[in-house]
Amino acid sequence: MAGKTWASEISSFTDPMTGRTIKRLTSTGNNVHMYFTENSFVRGKNEIIFQSDRASGKDVAPHEDPDYNLFRMNLDTGEIEQLSDDVVSSPHAATKTPEGDLIAYSSGSQVKVLRPETGQTTVVYEERGAYAMASVPSIAPNRAYVAFCRNEASPSPIHYHGANYAGFKERFYEIKDGRITLAYIDGSGWFDVFKDTHQVGHFQFSPVDPTLGTFCHEGPWNLVTQRIWFLDFVSHEVRPCFRQQEHDAIGHEFWTQDGHVFFDNRGPGHDGTITSHRTQAVVTEVAINENAMIPFVGLMDRDGRLVRKIDLPYYCNHYHANPDSTVLVADDVDHLLLIDISGDKAAHQTLCAHGTSWHTQSSHCHPTWDWDGSRILYASDHGGRVQLYLLEL
Repeated sequence: MAGKTWASEISSFTDPMTGRTIKRLTSTGNNVHMYFTENSFVRGKNEIIFQSDRASGKDVAPHEDPDYNLFRMNLDTGEIEQLSDDVVSSPHAATKTPEGDLIAYSSGSQVKVLRPETGQTTVVYEERGAYAMASVPSIAPNRAYVAFCRNEASPSPIHYHGANYAGFKERFYEIKDGRITLAYIDGSGWFDVFKDTHQVGHFQFSPVDPTLGTFCHEGPWNLVTQRIWFLDFVSHEVRPCFRQQEHDAIGHEFWTQDGHVFFDNRGPGHDGTITSHRTQAVVTEVAINENAMIPFVGLMDRDGRLVRKIDLPYYCNHYHANPDSTVLVADDVDHLLLIDISGDKAAHQTLCAHGTSWHTQSSHCHPTWDWDGSRILYASDHGGRVQLYLLEL
């Protein structure tokens, strides 16, 4: 029930490899922070906003479709408060403004905006067609509207549900109608900004311009010929971000705080996935860290110019940049890493073991920085349920 509270569950332990102290923030049910393109930390307050199934009355594993609600945690006291009774559509179906005064999320057929301080909820969109929300809603920096991806329901009975990227390749080929939809935060209406002939996902507004966003052609990276696209909300035109060549396999893009687009290029034969078997989900004959080229990460400006290219003779699964984009936090197969990209060559150090299984999207670590670059939040299903962990640097 919204308003219900839980006492602190915070405990600490020492990573045996690095000696770093890590705070385990949760211990009840499954608990998932916002997707790595978003940020659970509340700017200006010592809080995080996250999703948990602790109020569902069910004791289920991460792959058994937990019923997640929205919560916030006071990181000073550890107290947890339930913010909404709505069951969100997926473990990563919510976003918020940096200050946490607006939370946008999908629940069932609806997209809603919650004002946590008043409890007021506004339905901004309701699906009445044969489409499904395909990404986290993104709130424009002017706080006037949200946008999100919708893809047609599959025309065939292929069963896509399950862990370890079930149906990832099939959806790429099946879906031929994907849309970017804008809905006004006051609930006054919505419209499709753009219609595509591909499966679309990962829509994100620029953090500094409410008229510009990015989205992706979703699917195995080795099959997608142009992953990242800019979308102009004034002209409704799209243009490629990093223009891909035959050997590129690109994904896991996000906007940095200063308005650049970060991306990861793993090279030919890489599908962008990792499973609990420590293999890729689609291109299983290529080892997850076998490369025909030197993998690199890059930063693009809003005009599609490559600002920086940093060779990484290895790759991780997700990256997130600190406030000035000089240091990345990343999750490799077994550990979290810090990667210094401020110089001519990348230098990395191990932070800790994360112990996750990679079995579901909710158990992916998705490490993210606090707004000031002082802390890192990540998830792990070590022990069977997904819990949240905090590293202070």
